[in-house]
Order: sequence, then structure tokens, then C-alpha cells
Amino acid sequence: MAFELPNLSYAYDALEPHIDARTMEIHHTKHHNGYTTKLNAAIAGSELEGKSIEDILNDLDMSNMAVRNNGGGFYNHVLYWDIMSPNGGGTPGGDLGSAIADAFGSFEAFKDKFSAAAATRFGSGWAWLCAHKGGKLDICSTPNQDNPLMPSTGCGGHPILGIDVWEHAYYLNYQNRRPDYINAFFEVINWGRVAELYQVNS
Repeated sequence: MAFELPNLSYAYDALEPHIDARTMEIHHTKHHNGYTTKLNAAIAGSELEGKSIEDILNDLDMSNMAVRNNGGGFYNHVLYWDIMSPNGGGTPGGDLGSAIADAFGSFEAFKDKFSAAAATRFGSGWAWLCAHKGGKLDICSTPNQDNPLMPSTGCGGHPILGIDVWEHAYYLNYQNRRPDYINAFFEVINWGRVAELYQVNS
């Protein structure tokens, strides 16, 4: 069964003023839709057709650039939309909050390290918070549409939070001010959803 562009659970303007409606609409209907269409074309008629996106990425032949770029682009954006909310922001509590404090010392220290990973990713890519079995957390970044599920990306674990630092994610509103966009992203993170992903993947 072909992959489908997911509907968002909120309106394009719901994350304003942090992420503007025009960026959201273009990002979802053009960029994510393009990755979805090209992924389906790349796997059509192959042994990958019918597999879950996680299975495709876990066992990916990294030299297959069509599946690498478009499979990553599909998966990464599904997570990105899922962990944002108009009612986001604040700080996480419970097991996730404790795990962040254990791994990084404090939420502010985590925020600084995650923001630095996103800000210093050269060119296009993503920064990630990943959960490992046993509950350990770490932060990494990947270029382009690579992600921690793929082999040999230097990350490992399962991504439970990801920020898109391709310019298409922020340029209309923030131009070259990537750090401002990163700060704004923290105002829309749905920590309840991130906590659910942490429970499932740790």
C-alpha cells in the first residue's frame, strides 16, 4: 500500500506567531507531499513495497539515494508535524522530564545542547532527541533527510523529537535567522506527545 501524506491535526495558522501559516502550507503541501510521491515511485515494484517506513529505513541501502532522501523526508516530516501543537511549549515532566535531567543536567542544559545541534548543522538537515532502550537519551544531528533510524548515521536510538533546519522550514518568516526559528520551535513542542514516544521507544 502506498504511503500517504498525513493530514495535520491543526490548521496551518495554528502555530502562529512562532511558525507562520504560509510556511506551514508550503512545507506540508509541497515539500512533504513531494517526498511522499517520490518515495512511492522509488519503491514501486521493489521488495520494499508494502513494508513500513521504519523497516525500510532500518535496513536501508544507503547508496539508494532515491529511497534515502525521500524515505527520510517522508518519515522526518511525519514526526515533525506530530510533535508540534498550538498548545505546546513549557517543559516536560514525568519520566521524560527525569530522563532529560539525568542525561543533560537540567531542561535548560538540554535546550542549549539541542539548540546548538540544530544551529550548527551545516547546510540542510535535522537535529534529534533520541531514546534508547533502557531510557537513555541523547542528541545528534544529521544532514539532508537522513535520520537516526538509518544505518551508519552516527546517531542511534529512536527519534522522539526532531527539528527541521532546512531553509524551507523557516525562511519566509526568519530569513537567515535560524537561531530565532529554533527558539520559536520550543514554543510549539508538544511535550505530551514526545513523552508518549519516549515511553514506547525506551
